[in-house]
Amino acid sequence: MAITWILVANASLARLYANFGPKQGLKLVKELVHPESRMKNAELSSDRAGQMQASGSGHGAREQQTPPKLNAAKQFAQALAKELYLGRSRNEFARAILVAPPSFMGMINANLDGPTAQMITDRLEKDYTKTSEPDLRGHLGNCMLV
Repeated sequence: MAITWILVANASLARLYANFGPKQGLKLVKELVHPESRMKNAELSSDRAGQMQASGSGHGAREQQTPPKLNAAKQFAQALAKELYLGRSRNEFARAILVAPPSFMGMINANLDGPTAQMITDRLEKDYTKTSEPDLRGHLGNCMLV
C-alpha cells in the first residue's frame, strides 16, 4: 500500500504523520517546533530602526521592510517544504496532504519545488495543530480513503 504523508502545521508547530492505507490510522513521523514564530516582533528584532541622513535638515528612521515575525514564519515554511522535498527524494511517501491555516499554507506552497507540489493531493486550510489524533483522522477521513 502507498504511504501518504500528512503535514499538519501552523507558523510555530508542525506534525508530520504517515498513513499506510485506509483505516490504518496515523503514525507520528516527526514533530517540528519553531518557537521564534511565537515571539513578538520586538523580541525578534535586535535593534531599533536605524538612522539615515535625509536630504535637508531632518533625520529619518528606516524600518525593516518585512516584520521579523513574518520572516520567522517564512523560514519555518521553507524548512517544512525542505522536509517534504527530502521525503519525496527518498521515496518515503507516494502522496501528501497539507493541513495549515490559509496564510501559512501559501508560504509552504511558495517554497515547494514542482515535483513535490505535484505529490500534494489534498490541501485543507485549517489549523488542526491542537487537534487530537482521533479527531484529526475524522477530519481527514475523506482524504485518506484514496
